[in-house]
Amino acid sequence: MVLLMIILVLFACEEDNPVDFSNPSNLVVEVLSVVQETGEAVIQASAKNAVQFQLFIGDDDSPAEVNETGFFIYTFDGEGQYIITVRAYGVSGRYITALKVVTILAEEYDPVPLENGYFTPIEYEGYVLAWHDEFDGNSINPEFWGFDIGDGCPNLCGWGNNELQYYRSENAWVADDVLTIEAREEDFMNRNYTSARLITKGKKSFRYGRIDIRALLPRGQGMWPALWMLGNDINTVGWPACGEIDIMEMIGGNNREKTCHGTIHWDNGQGHASYGTSFTLASKTFAEAYHVFSIIWDENSIKWYVDDQPYTQVNITEPTMSEFHQEFWFIMNVAVGGNWPGNPDGATQFPQQMKVDYIRVFQEE
Repeated sequence: MVLLMIILVLFACEEDNPVDFSNPSNLVVEVLSVVQETGEAVIQASAKNAVQFQLFIGDDDSPAEVNETGFFIYTFDGEGQYIITVRAYGVSGRYITALKVVTILAEEYDPVPLENGYFTPIEYEGYVLAWHDEFDGNSINPEFWGFDIGDGCPNLCGWGNNELQYYRSENAWVADDVLTIEAREEDFMNRNYTSARLITKGKKSFRYGRIDIRALLPRGQGMWPALWMLGNDINTVGWPACGEIDIMEMIGGNNREKTCHGTIHWDNGQGHASYGTSFTLASKTFAEAYHVFSIIWDENSIKWYVDDQPYTQVNITEPTMSEFHQEFWFIMNVAVGGNWPGNPDGATQFPQQMKVDYIRVFQEE
């Protein structure tokens, strides 16, 4: 008798709470593939009890496609990041939704030959070649270059600029007479990007001279390549009292890839001071051909050049600018994200590379 009563109670509960097969549930949307060259995406949606699926693109109130299978092939118009919405309808007319993001990247770019772009000579009247690296062979010269490794933590997380990359030695190499520094989108050590930062600290440093660096720059929102220098006494006096000379910086994306920047930073006795300005190409970008970024630095001034065209200079004879009268060492890196360029977006294509053909230091005879 007790067993019969339990069965009756269970049956009654099921009758009171029947499963409603007229409503959809468990909607899953997958982007199976994206053909970047054409913008074609293959999308599969599935849901229990669904009798119709509708695909919406962005904020459009009208469905782009409707079917009963949830299988869609849709071609997006140009590069960018698109939000897609899928609705799954049941017999009742009720629906549930799910969102996905589809990224269409910029077109693929052909490699830029090393001979494309501007060259400077191997000698200048009144100067001697004090040091150079032509990046011949198949390895980075350990007598010249070391690496900064990590993300700056714990003392300088994000390297002081809220950058997103983790620096590794694996992201830099020499081949075909060029140094390549590659920024990648990959998860490593709790960071979403990796790159490399080469330094001559403790190996090669100089005071005054003409410095030429021939390089091809990366492109894309969030890219921040730099060729720069820091004073030898940074470990004792810190930054900015050690001085900083930025031979070249560029920030990618938003039509900014025609412009590079030359800057110095120092401590003027009251705190951080800086001076700098920019140079803009007449056409194309710094990612489409090699250019030579130069400074001429002496006891009176620092002058900046691109392809031998002067674009700014600063007087360094003020007593508060004594940091610029010591030896400096070199840094070459590609940062990802940060306060200045902003973060990568859906249109940023990875990997991105900065290629350096040569670095040459000339000093007066």
